[in-house]
Amino acid sequence: MQYHTPGNFEDAVSIAAKADGVTRFLAGGTDVLVQLRADIVTPDVLIDIKKIDGVKDIAREGGGWRIGVAVTGAEMSEHSELEAEWPGLVEAMDLIGSTQVQGRATLVGNLCNGSPAADSVPAMFAAGASVSIIGPNGSRKVAVADIPTGPGRTSLEKDEAITAVHIPARGKNGGDAYLRFIPRTEMDIAVVGCGVNLRVDGDTISEARVSLGAVAPTVLLVQAAADAIIGTSLDDAAMDALAAAASAACNPIDDKRGTIKFRTHVAGVLARRAAKIAYDRARASK
Repeated sequence: MQYHTPGNFEDAVSIAAKADGVTRFLAGGTDVLVQLRADIVTPDVLIDIKKIDGVKDIAREGGGWRIGVAVTGAEMSEHSELEAEWPGLVEAMDLIGSTQVQGRATLVGNLCNGSPAADSVPAMFAAGASVSIIGPNGSRKVAVADIPTGPGRTSLEKDEAITAVHIPARGKNGGDAYLRFIPRTEMDIAVVGCGVNLRVDGDTISEARVSLGAVAPTVLLVQAAADAIIGTSLDDAAMDALAAAASAACNPIDDKRGTIKFRTHVAGVLARRAAKIAYDRARASK
């Protein structure tokens, strides 16, 4: 195995472009190292990007936030301003793994692992987050919702790397939330996850985004679920329509952690609960 520690992203993607065999970028390593030790994936080339300037920074950006690719879940949880504006996103990241894992796991690693059950990804979908990508042909900015393409797969090319996550400005009267169902009390993989981000005008929801995890080959952004609550004060009828739309969007599998019927039902339940939390947070922010 070749191990590289480039000093900038240009060198990192140049190494990847010239590499033969399996290439992996290393930021936190909570997926890559586990896969390596379990003989699931053994990289021929491992590119450690933790020494690149800015990868550990959480910084303001146009009213929103720029989160470096090596920022850990623990560092996000300790950032009071970020947590105050985007509690659902921070809480989603905080659900990943143990205390030790929190000290290493990153948003970008969780995204690039390509798991439909990733906790931070539905929260990023709901937030409308985007990422900056660099490759041999230059840089581009892409919505997080356009990155996952299937279990373990993303739209990134082999020689491309994400350089940062961008979280939009929170703005006034907004709130978000993420909830998941797991068989155990902690340190488990989501059977269903749901992220909701919304904005209110008075008591009426004026904007909404609803996402679901672990109920399809990729995380879903469910426009019908958002439409069900926009223009409402989240009354019972809106909640019923939201739950129905969330359940209708599901295309899950049967496995030892949950049946298709169970996951489909729970998606509606979590959508209701997450929407209520996000709604209450939005109203409290006035």
